[in-house]
Amino acid sequence: MIKYTIKKYEENDYTLWNDFVNQAKNATFLFHRDFMEYHKDRFEDFSLLVFEDEKLRAILPANKQGKSIHSHQGLTYGGLVFSSKLKAEKVESILDEILFFLKENRIETFYYKSVPDFYFKEGNKEVDFFLFRRGAILERKEMNLAINLSTNLKISKSKLKHFRRIENLDLHMLEEEDFNPFWEKILQPRLLEKFGVKPVHSKQEMTYLKSQVPQNIKQFSAYLNGEIIAGVTIFETINGVKSQYGATSKKGEKFRALDFLFINLIYKYKQEGKCFFDMGIVDDENEVGYNLGLLKQKEELGCSVYNQDFFKINLL
Repeated sequence: MIKYTIKKYEENDYTLWNDFVNQAKNATFLFHRDFMEYHKDRFEDFSLLVFEDEKLRAILPANKQGKSIHSHQGLTYGGLVFSSKLKAEKVESILDEILFFLKENRIETFYYKSVPDFYFKEGNKEVDFFLFRRGAILERKEMNLAINLSTNLKISKSKLKHFRRIENLDLHMLEEEDFNPFWEKILQPRLLEKFGVKPVHSKQEMTYLKSQVPQNIKQFSAYLNGEIIAGVTIFETINGVKSQYGATSKKGEKFRALDFLFINLIYKYKQEGKCFFDMGIVDDENEVGYNLGLLKQKEELGCSVYNQDFFKINLL
């Protein structure tokens, strides 16, 4: 009979954890400890490692809040991370061991958020199925917009028309090492003006994260006659990319500079062989549950609708 051992993550597990992330079936750089720990002061870490004998078989990036465990609230997506060699039957057994471990630790509720389907070439729905069979409820769905870069692009004619028009201007895209121009001149003032909020990441946090994973975080900005008028911050994974932030100045709106950046980036990453371009969610707290204008804008760039599922299971 297979015996699994579960332990909470400790600092001396750093190399073991990161090495496992690098070879796992369903992991991205967000699960590296270098990325996870930039905001460790905000979350009580409760990440788990699952061993079969002495062999690491799975990890769970997680945090504790009261008597609940979340698959990590500080990350855009999460879930159980495991090797492609691990078959569904073993995934089920590991999930049962984790649920038993949480019960033993007097955890009352487990919240689980899946990685969107398009992130991995192989399927990644084993845990969702097994959670459902154990009484988990689908607490909510988020509408996630993404472009399948392996198919023909479906950018709207109107956006392409404007793109070709502004290509003739002195407008150009620049990849920058410094986040300061975008954060200080575009992102922070626009978010404050339009929504009264700040970016989730401060400029200092983003600079630190890029220093930890420079190959995964990139800043692209649009300049007109030497003046920055828009920017897009990209999180790049093996299979695709995600636009983490995108914003434009009032002058940039006039020239549709954000569309200029996105279309250039879509062409760039398609040419480089990436599989998808994740443009994020369009959820809203209005009566329909989503931002119609944002949905239309992303669909006109060629996005399709995917769902990200959030599960909740009561343990005690």
